[in-house]
Amino acid sequence: MKMQLSEIARALKIEPHKEWEEITITSVSFDSRALRPGALFIPLLGEQDGHRYVDAAIENGALAVLWQTDHKEADLAVPALKVADTLSALQELSRYYLQKINPKVVAVTGSNGKTTTKDMIAAVLSTQFNVQKTFANFNNEIGVPMTILSMEPNTEVLVVEMGMDRFGQLEQLSRLAEPDVAVITMIGEAHIEFFGTRAKIADAKLEIVSGLKEDGALIYNGDEPLLVERTTDLIQETFTFGSEPGDDLQAINIVSDATKSSFRVTLWPEINFTIPLIGAYNVKNALAALSVGHYFMLDVNEMAHALEHFEMTKNRTEWLKAYNGAQILSDVYNSNPTAAKEVLQAFATVKTTGKRIVVLGDMLELGADAAKMHASLAAEIDPNMIDTVYLCGPLMENLATALADKFSLDKVRSYRPEEKDALAADLLKELGPDDVVLLKASHGIHLEEVLAKIAKNA
Repeated sequence: MKMQLSEIARALKIEPHKEWEEITITSVSFDSRALRPGALFIPLLGEQDGHRYVDAAIENGALAVLWQTDHKEADLAVPALKVADTLSALQELSRYYLQKINPKVVAVTGSNGKTTTKDMIAAVLSTQFNVQKTFANFNNEIGVPMTILSMEPNTEVLVVEMGMDRFGQLEQLSRLAEPDVAVITMIGEAHIEFFGTRAKIADAKLEIVSGLKEDGALIYNGDEPLLVERTTDLIQETFTFGSEPGDDLQAINIVSDATKSSFRVTLWPEINFTIPLIGAYNVKNALAALSVGHYFMLDVNEMAHALEHFEMTKNRTEWLKAYNGAQILSDVYNSNPTAAKEVLQAFATVKTTGKRIVVLGDMLELGADAAKMHASLAAEIDPNMIDTVYLCGPLMENLATALADKFSLDKVRSYRPEEKDALAADLLKELGPDDVVLLKASHGIHLEEVLAKIAKNA
């Protein structure tokens, strides 16, 4: 980003001062600690009032700030652009900048896999275009405009991850970004506490088409009936991916080992695709990326190479090493029943001369059926394939009960969230150099604290 402060003022419908034409803004930040010199500081209102940190932002190099008009005016060393609402101003500025750079926009949502899919799509599109993508999980009302404003001027395609935990959120984000292509990875149970049913989650996910251009396309998981039945009346082009014969892009001959999966696609049967991830669910994420590349008419061989070597956002199903050489499959950022079952199925097939050990933490925001959903994971935990199960959190007690008739008492160990140090210590005592261990939980359980104690360079 590079704009004169006077241009930013006009974009926000503020009459600029003449001297603002001499001030060049090179970035936008809402965090005074991470701010780079040359930034516009936007003090947002949340648990903390960002206006309290304006002076710190200026000390760190902010050249200008936004100032919400319901706050008492302050005597600042830099220009203050007065706005009614700083979050709305951030969004409006991003809308202006998006129109100025005018890239193609690919928006990605889904109950699971959207970050991995975003990374895969960006890798595939980078074979031909200058691509910018969402950093980490900047996927909400703040993250999406920040992603837009972080674009380099030469950006040709912007890949934007969009999350949601309530109705109307995806509609707002979609209308802000106005995507050329929208992608829905899957419908799961994430945030079902707020929606009640998977059908209502599907309704909320379909809000991503609210801002979809009329000549754009919706790419979605064709194996999900809830999506199929909701897309029949769309005026935009639709394209499906999955494992069923009716899908436009169907995966066949899926083979996984400990570190990768290979598959073929009916549209290109002569090409063998490989991704550095395990599990059929990640193959579907790759199909979504291939579908986007196909829409942009990219070379299939170049797409295959990009998928084989793509860089993944940290803590998304990544293999790490323990201090003693044991293999760790870390997936500690998020969890829901569908995602947990899929990774458990994949993990059970990982070849090892040692033990397979599972560490599971509570899956949050599941509502009234949370106990039943946790217990349902027992169907995917076979004592012939899994040696020991470590459980963290009160909801996982339901899984412990469900496993009681399958495992001996010493093979299922439960811990409260505040006992993660004890969990890590016990795990380290058991973990042998030839073992493999899976860590999976919602981020709120913070299993990354266990990971940090057992993994080398975590």
